[in-house]
Amino acid sequence: MKLSVVIVNYNVKHFLEQCLHSVRKASAGVPCEVFVVDNNSVDGSVKMVEEKFPEVKIIANQENLGFSKANNQAIKLAVGEYVLLLNPDTIVEDDTFVKILDFMDSHPEAGGLGVKMVDGQGKFLPESKRGLPTPAVAFYKIFGLARLFPKSKIFGQYHLSYLHPDKIHAVDVLSGAFMLIRKSVLDKIGGLDESYFMYGEDIDLSYRINLEGYKNYYFPETRIIHYKGESTKKSSINYVLVFYQAMIIFASKHFSQKNARLFSFLINLAVYFRASLAILRRVAGKVFLKLLDAVVIFGGIYFIQRYWATSVVFKDGGNYPIEFLIVAVPSYIFIWLLSVYLSGGYDKPISLYKIFRGLLGGTIAILVFYSLLDETLRYSRALILLGAFWGYLSMMSVRYFLNLLGFKDFRIGENESRRYLVVGKTIESNRVASLLTTIETQPGFIGLVSFDESVTNGNFIGTFDQIREIVEIYQISEIIFCAKDIPSRHIIDKMSELKHLQVDYKIAPPESLSLIGSNTINTAGDLFTLELNSIGKISNRRNKRFLDVMSAFLMLLSLPVTIFVVKNPFIFLRNIFQVLLAKKTWVGYCLTKNHQNEILPDLRPGVLNPATVLHFRELNDLTLDRLNLLYARDYKTKNDINIILRGFRSLGNH
Repeated sequence: MKLSVVIVNYNVKHFLEQCLHSVRKASAGVPCEVFVVDNNSVDGSVKMVEEKFPEVKIIANQENLGFSKANNQAIKLAVGEYVLLLNPDTIVEDDTFVKILDFMDSHPEAGGLGVKMVDGQGKFLPESKRGLPTPAVAFYKIFGLARLFPKSKIFGQYHLSYLHPDKIHAVDVLSGAFMLIRKSVLDKIGGLDESYFMYGEDIDLSYRINLEGYKNYYFPETRIIHYKGESTKKSSINYVLVFYQAMIIFASKHFSQKNARLFSFLINLAVYFRASLAILRRVAGKVFLKLLDAVVIFGGIYFIQRYWATSVVFKDGGNYPIEFLIVAVPSYIFIWLLSVYLSGGYDKPISLYKIFRGLLGGTIAILVFYSLLDETLRYSRALILLGAFWGYLSMMSVRYFLNLLGFKDFRIGENESRRYLVVGKTIESNRVASLLTTIETQPGFIGLVSFDESVTNGNFIGTFDQIREIVEIYQISEIIFCAKDIPSRHIIDKMSELKHLQVDYKIAPPESLSLIGSNTINTAGDLFTLELNSIGKISNRRNKRFLDVMSAFLMLLSLPVTIFVVKNPFIFLRNIFQVLLAKKTWVGYCLTKNHQNEILPDLRPGVLNPATVLHFRELNDLTLDRLNLLYARDYKTKNDINIILRGFRSLGNH
């Protein structure tokens, strides 16, 4: 056996499926065995591998053992001359295995090898090659000197950014996403250090390979797509803590006591620094615009009320009491902004209609409360209306200004219909296009591009070599490559060629209903199932949750009556509290024996489902799957209300 491929998986079934398809292609002509070690996934990964990849050897753990222990389980069973540690969120080129094995065979001094990695946009990933994170290197990285001076041999050591990315180099550290190692070397150094749960084990392993007298090589003559960080997002606080704790383990193990203490100090400093930045970034992202709106609206009302008081109400002198500014106005602003939020006015892209709708709803609510107050607390209806008018003008102006400054998240306008190119051969491209028309509610355009140069007629609008021109002429927003027809090398080449265009990419695995892609470096690694995303939209999820909570409270208040209407009243009461605690939703998916729901956005278990209103019929799984698909794609709050009302007596279901 020449090669043993080891893939550790944890709840990334769709990525794993695509990875295994690419491994199957790359294994052609190479004596190869493939292991998948599953760390107790709950997404059906093991079943998918058993059904679609019977040649793969599965180790199904009953708990999450971490990356190192899981890899070692397979390494102990591997019989290949070389062992490849491969992440599930990767795609290898068709000739990757042949090239890396030929290189290792001709370089006996090589103990390990890594390759050139690109992200889901075809952009080079600097972690493809790294230096040893000594205290000095860590300092340069933590405090930004490495980014400021990437070509410096002193400051650019972390990512070895001064080395050409398209030339072969001996390097200190290989990436655990793709790490080829001689099995004989692994037997000598003892596999991965199980002190590391996640991250850092690749640095440790690379260092021990060097200590044994072998070299680690960066080999850019083949590439992989690496979607990066599915299990732990790079910007999360959890990632900061886990990654830097791994660095401390490495320092205490391999550095002198003095250097280890210095390294530990720097790492702890970095933890607090990066964690603080992560918290500030998250808080700022959620509250910045709302705080800005509140300040601008308050400032405007302050000047409006002064003018109104001196020119209209108190011409002979006087002013509104201070309570108006410190109590009433903040209360108005809170109600307005809450109403705008519930209306979807803070969703992206910005919708002026949703802002207007939210302010209108908030104004009506304020006027209703206003009419119930004591006369001494009724300051001025006119100021409420003027404040609402100013609120709309100011919120619109703030967003236009931020957009002019270059903040793309604040562009105004509804989402335009997506314009797709599906690239492949006749059968597979038609299959993917058919899926798009079935699930995408209103695609703006779907064009087919032939990968087969001999087929240019029929439904195709051009060939693979003409994609750049087609993108520009048809204003394409997204390209979908059919992995069944197109070698990974050609996909990566095309992504890299078009990386300067504003185009998103997805890859359609064979015989799959999922698409995998990466729109930006911040969403690298995100899975995009077909754009069913009415129920997946943030605004609709928020509205659904709001409906769940409000209706649950109403049901609690009406219990003296409804308890005699609903079947199983005690279960009904339990369901109310489970909905309030976000354990259930009033309307969820129909339960079926198929796995169609796996391509739909996640929902909590439902008390009712779209088939509730058809309870008098016997429905097969195919029909139930279709109902789920339509419910997810065309979700509206009124649909939930209709199902709840028509299925009211069944609200006591288990």
